[in-house]
Amino acid sequence: MIFSHKTRFISRLTRDTLALILAGGRGSRLGDLTKWRAKPAVPFAGKFRIVDFPLSNCVNSGIRRIGVLTQYKAHSLIRHIQQGWGFLRGEFGEFVEILPAQQRLGEEWYAGTADAVYQNLDIIRLHDPSYVLILAGDHIYKMDYGTMIAHHVEHGADMTVGCMEVPLDEARAFGVMSVDESGRVVRFDEKPAHPQPMPGRPGIALASMGIYIFNTRFLYEQLIKDADNKLSSHDFGKDIIPSIIEKYRVMAYPFRDAQNNVQAYWRDVGTVDAFWQANMEVIGVAPELNLYDEEWPIWTYQEQLPPAKFVFDDEDRRGMAVDSMVSGGCIISGARVRHSLLFSNVFIRSYASIEDCVVLPSVEIGRHCRLRKAVIDKNCRIPEGMVIGEDPEEDARRFHVTANGVVLVTPEMLGQEIHHVR
Repeated sequence: MIFSHKTRFISRLTRDTLALILAGGRGSRLGDLTKWRAKPAVPFAGKFRIVDFPLSNCVNSGIRRIGVLTQYKAHSLIRHIQQGWGFLRGEFGEFVEILPAQQRLGEEWYAGTADAVYQNLDIIRLHDPSYVLILAGDHIYKMDYGTMIAHHVEHGADMTVGCMEVPLDEARAFGVMSVDESGRVVRFDEKPAHPQPMPGRPGIALASMGIYIFNTRFLYEQLIKDADNKLSSHDFGKDIIPSIIEKYRVMAYPFRDAQNNVQAYWRDVGTVDAFWQANMEVIGVAPELNLYDEEWPIWTYQEQLPPAKFVFDDEDRRGMAVDSMVSGGCIISGARVRHSLLFSNVFIRSYASIEDCVVLPSVEIGRHCRLRKAVIDKNCRIPEGMVIGEDPEEDARRFHVTANGVVLVTPEMLGQEIHHVR
């Protein structure tokens, strides 16, 4: 039985699938943005967290049995999931379970992506799915997993890998695969120094998205075999996939826009530059990532906040925002905001000027401040008159400045110790 609601593909296959979201990553390339939180818990696009995207994709696809595997500094991630994802009904067999690293099978924490799933085999057996969908918890995209599962079954696959086309010079950061004319994976190299291009397309490589579908019994067999291999790093890309492509049927599933048959939107916001750029894209006139899509909503925990407010209308003291997104609870008090994204509860005082900035929740910006091309972390208090983004050398002495000139500011950099570790 298949139920299709415009862009959704929901069937018994999706209902018989267990999704596991790998959300334990440190996200070290994001620098101090992940000093106190896991990468999937990083805020994105004004009101969401990164993990909301794979979670929403699951729910919208009809997959309502979901496990979230956590490890690194997971408190804010766990708190967000508890607050925002408790609407699934256990009595109907729906759930979002948090699966922290807890030394279930020994004295080790999660040693790799495959090991993280291996250490939860008893929980997978308890739910007894026919298929297991394994997802990264730190990418921004909208995807119907139902069509991918249908593709997996139709092609008689043991495993299916979600893939996309990337420029060859960017492919070193991905698992790169080669496929035959039927779409079967015949070669897989994890983060190769010299990626193989696609046949007839010298500047393009076929890259793994870190999205995998397994037949459940096949997954059990391969994880147990990998766990017994003392030479393995226990990673899907480095170990599992290369070890099975010759003997078993591993298929590639291209992630494309079904309506236009072009590469679909997908972003890895794993660096400060990429994070800033992806947020800037969201505020565009017609962004690729449509957050106003009623057919494929992104769900999240939402505080009950008053609407954004803009006050004062004098010539030199006008509360205004142009080409920007402003979230609930914000007060723009006689300040000017241009081409910026403000998360909730941001308070900008009079005569301040904000341009090309991403301002995370609960930030206060003092009078006469000038901020340009910056990412301001949650709970920062920018003192009156501070200038950020105009003098790279001065910024580098106080903050983190990226290769592309984005300035990252955190409370600790401002001398504001909000975490109280002692």
